[in-house]
Amino acid sequence: MLDTPEAVVEALRENNERPHGLQRTVTAEELVEAAEPFDEPDVLATALLELMQAYEYTGEHRKSPVVFARVLKLWDTAPESFSQWEAHQVFWRFKWVTTSLLQVPEVPLAAIRGWIDQMRTRYTSADHGMQPVAAMGYHVAHHTGEGLADAYDLWATRPRTELSDCEACEIRHFAGHRVAAGDDAGALETWQPVLGGSMGCTEEPQMSQALALLPLLRTGRADEARSHHLTGYRQVRGNTGMQDEVGLHLEFCGLSRNEGRGLEILAENRPLFEATGAPLARLGFLTGAEVLLARLTEDGHADTAVAGPPGRNWTAGELLSHVRSEADRLTTAFDTRNATTAVGDRRRARLAQRPLLAEPLPLGLRTSHTRPSSAQAALDGAPDTAASAGSEVPQDFVALVREARRLTGAGHPGERRLWARVEERLADGSATHDDVLGPEELLQAEIADQRAYRLARKDRDAESAGELKRAAELYEGLGMPWHALSARSRSLAWLSSSDGAERDAIRAGLDETLAEAARLMTQAAWPEGQDAGGRAERELEYLTVLYSATFAAYQEALRELQEAAGSATERFEERAGTLRTEAERLSVPHHVANALQFAADLAARRGDIAGAEEGLLAALAAVDASGRPWRGSRPRALLAQLMLGKDEPARAVELLHQALADAARYDDTDFAVAPTYALLGHAASHLDDMTGAVRHLSEAAARFDQDGDHDEATDVRIQLADVLARGGRQADAVAVLESVLGGEGAAAGDARALAQARLSLARGLRDLGEYLPAAEEFLRLADIVAAWEDDGQVLTLVAAEAATALAMADRWEAAATAYGRAVAAHADAPNPSLIIHMMCEFARLTMLAREADGLDTALDHLTQADAVCAAVPKDAEDFAPWYGRGTVHYRRARVLAEAERFEQALAEAEAAIAAHEEGAEHGEVPRAEAVRIAALIEGNGLTRFQEAIARLTAAAARCRQAGLQEAAHILDALRQDYLKR
Repeated sequence: MLDTPEAVVEALRENNERPHGLQRTVTAEELVEAAEPFDEPDVLATALLELMQAYEYTGEHRKSPVVFARVLKLWDTAPESFSQWEAHQVFWRFKWVTTSLLQVPEVPLAAIRGWIDQMRTRYTSADHGMQPVAAMGYHVAHHTGEGLADAYDLWATRPRTELSDCEACEIRHFAGHRVAAGDDAGALETWQPVLGGSMGCTEEPQMSQALALLPLLRTGRADEARSHHLTGYRQVRGNTGMQDEVGLHLEFCGLSRNEGRGLEILAENRPLFEATGAPLARLGFLTGAEVLLARLTEDGHADTAVAGPPGRNWTAGELLSHVRSEADRLTTAFDTRNATTAVGDRRRARLAQRPLLAEPLPLGLRTSHTRPSSAQAALDGAPDTAASAGSEVPQDFVALVREARRLTGAGHPGERRLWARVEERLADGSATHDDVLGPEELLQAEIADQRAYRLARKDRDAESAGELKRAAELYEGLGMPWHALSARSRSLAWLSSSDGAERDAIRAGLDETLAEAARLMTQAAWPEGQDAGGRAERELEYLTVLYSATFAAYQEALRELQEAAGSATERFEERAGTLRTEAERLSVPHHVANALQFAADLAARRGDIAGAEEGLLAALAAVDASGRPWRGSRPRALLAQLMLGKDEPARAVELLHQALADAARYDDTDFAVAPTYALLGHAASHLDDMTGAVRHLSEAAARFDQDGDHDEATDVRIQLADVLARGGRQADAVAVLESVLGGEGAAAGDARALAQARLSLARGLRDLGEYLPAAEEFLRLADIVAAWEDDGQVLTLVAAEAATALAMADRWEAAATAYGRAVAAHADAPNPSLIIHMMCEFARLTMLAREADGLDTALDHLTQADAVCAAVPKDAEDFAPWYGRGTVHYRRARVLAEAERFEQALAEAEAAIAAHEEGAEHGEVPRAEAVRIAALIEGNGLTRFQEAIARLTAAAARCRQAGLQEAAHILDALRQDYLKR
């Protein structure tokens, strides 16, 4: 009941602890109404200031000036009703009103300038400096585009005052001024204290992070742009007071070619379409959405389903029209009010921007919204012919086929794209066979051959074999026995991973092709004058048959490693030896490399690292001799794996970079790019190159998603989050883990790996101070792991961490329930160290809560911790009794000291020191901390400075002797403080 002023004040105090949002704003409105009937202007003043703050931080700028008018009326009639802080706020919030009035196009400029004049008058009367007034003049000039240079000089050259915007916000405006002037580099230099984390406030760095995204991209600092998008967006999503910033993140997604991420942001911020309290910020949001939607529609995706204003379904094209219409209306309203084109000019400049990157910037995030791909051929299994690296695709059909055949003869990977275009043009009727290309059956055989390869890459082996059999029949009909034999051998080799009886049939079939190849070789006379090109072609087909047999034997040898059944090694060695010998005899080095690479791979799998390395180096030498440099990417990637295993990450990085560069240079679309980027990320992390590791792992995740390998993408993202967390970028790590575990498809992947990811997410949220979301993740995880009958200790761990997080979030009832669950789980699956830590944390947090019975409750938790410690069997593994006892004594000392029971506290600190001494060298660090607490109790609590100094002197010397220089420095600093006293 709000029937007394005291009740209203208490309700105001409670409401002030709520996060900004609809509930806090509605409650603030109700409290103003409740305060009005009382003849208590101080209560009404507090209520009005609370309501104004709620409006400011939820984007209700239309309402804020009306509330402040009432505040001023109270200030003029009863200034004594305002506390010192509230009196300061009266002058501070003049600035809020100016910026709020700028937000509303119905408010004339004359009224805004009149308001600034009133601000100047009141500041002068109260003897406040004029810099904040000049700042408001600058904001009007920036908004209208009139007198900007003079207004900036007037503001920027004045000294700051106690009523100036906080330094972080001023930096944002200074940097924004430079961005508007086209000086991105200078703006980023100005922004450094905010973006670097050394300066911030309730609005920073998230506002600056949004504004800096495009300047970072334009200056080539894409890694920083990625990071600021990840961390900054988390702070503004769904916030009606941050509409403009959400729009900037949407714009960033459109211009960094992350349209799928942009669609997800649209869906997460759907309520912002209905937020109308801040029209200028609304225009910023709509313009960012328009940039994103325009990118989609320009690329032919107008019919893509997107999230728009609630109440109906939207396509990208429909929402674009809606957004454009509303943004046009607001732009016109502002420019009419201002009698300038500044607002419209800024919007048109944003809409005129083109993507800043040639390829999507990998963000490291999983998104449930993927951008639709370009139209594909109707035929199932048809290729994706999107543009890629490589030579130009000839427009003339005859030239196209001839170039595809030339690349095939050279073994160049660029052939794939050209043959895909050949097939596409025949399918869509834009080309027909020309007799100058030879028999039509030949072209059909070549196309079937290529289609078989694509199907094999998709693990559709049976269909691939069928296409190769068709090709073989066509080659037979054309009198091309070597081509037919090559196709048949490959049709069998691609099926060599089959199980059971099929293996014997495949082996027999390959033996027949080898026999036929030997027969044809015997019959081939190849006289001196025979066409050298035809002879080389036959030799290549012959070696392809040997390669097929070697590949099948390699598959059998792999199974032998896994199944430990039978011996396929001799068969493989025979096949690989024949391939290598014949390739050397015929001077075809790339097939020599193939034989060596197969053997090296098997050697590595058997643990013969030296043999594998030798074989791969020999294979690369053969590639160099072959004149086919594109064949070096795979052996380089394999060699890089070996180098990582040998702890030579620098060499691995060099090999992987070259492998990726060659794959791109030679248009090798079949190269395993995603795993290679993942490996490169690991190598970079081993070199402590965290920036490189993040970049490469993000790229790997995006590539796995493109390939449809979503489980692999999830694994890489979990690794990425670990790298980010270890690099001190916890907010980035949390953003990545939220994308892995949130939304559709969150349950996909290995259950244990996902549980570990959720644990990391919960801990990350806790480290960021987001205690309630952390507790929710811990509780969700506890429900998951409760079903793990084989690993009960995990439930103990998760329940304990959930309890602590709930206590940190001030949810004590829920914390008590989780506490009991953890203790029960510990009884079934003991984890004494963790339970002791939880109980000590509860003692600490209970004292922080300052409850009436806090001391007794805290000490009770520590008594329980003593009991847990005493109950641990003496022969228990992974538990140090001295550390457990020392931890409890240490916490009890601090609890008692906070209760000013200093003699008892000192006794506990002494007990902690003695316990940690039992740990010998392992106990030196916690012992030093216990000594510090004992000295603080002696000096600050008991004023026994000489005793404390003596204790600190001895402990610091002991730390230096143990090599603990930092601990010694901390103790010495406290000792010097006491000596000065």
